[in-house]
Amino acid sequence: MTDPTRTDQNPDRPDTLDTPQTNPEQHPDQGDVAPVAAEEPELAQPAEPVEANVPAEVVATEVAAAPATTTGSSRVKRTPAPKAAPRGPWPLQPYAIVETGGKQYRVSVGDRISIEKLPEAAGGEVTFDRVLLLGGDGSTEVGTPVVDGAAVVASVDDHFRGEKLVIFKYKAKKRYRRRTGHRQSLTHVTITGITR
Repeated sequence: MTDPTRTDQNPDRPDTLDTPQTNPEQHPDQGDVAPVAAEEPELAQPAEPVEANVPAEVVATEVAAAPATTTGSSRVKRTPAPKAAPRGPWPLQPYAIVETGGKQYRVSVGDRISIEKLPEAAGGEVTFDRVLLLGGDGSTEVGTPVVDGAAVVASVDDHFRGEKLVIFKYKAKKRYRRRTGHRQSLTHVTITGITR
């Protein structure tokens, strides 16, 4: 059985009804029909006390202490969360910037870094005397170019090789192709102390 008000007569699509409210052009004899107004959502109302033994003053204080307040519109105004304390290790842990192998590293006590291969054997100890900057104790000391008397002591953990890098040279229309690989020799060290 088909519905005479349906335009496509498809029972799988109930949202295409042909009524005076949805299609006033097809129903001129119905007069001016007010468009269907969207219903506004109801504002959140405080829940009524379930137990009869709860006094009304307790319910009133719980509603007043709620963080969300309603305004004249349908929006809910929320109070902002308190700001958290700034993150980070305060005071700062002492740190140094050292130079080794043509590179600079920012290190603190306990850091484990990989640097260019050192001649010391695994398990040994190495001292970096090219300290470019000391900081973290409330004062910063910048070297010119190095800080006098400063040193960073580290223990050598192991020697290893880095990941493979592929070097490919190519010249167009000259039949020139060169493909080579490279793995850099590196050393793991753990910083054990910073001296001024």
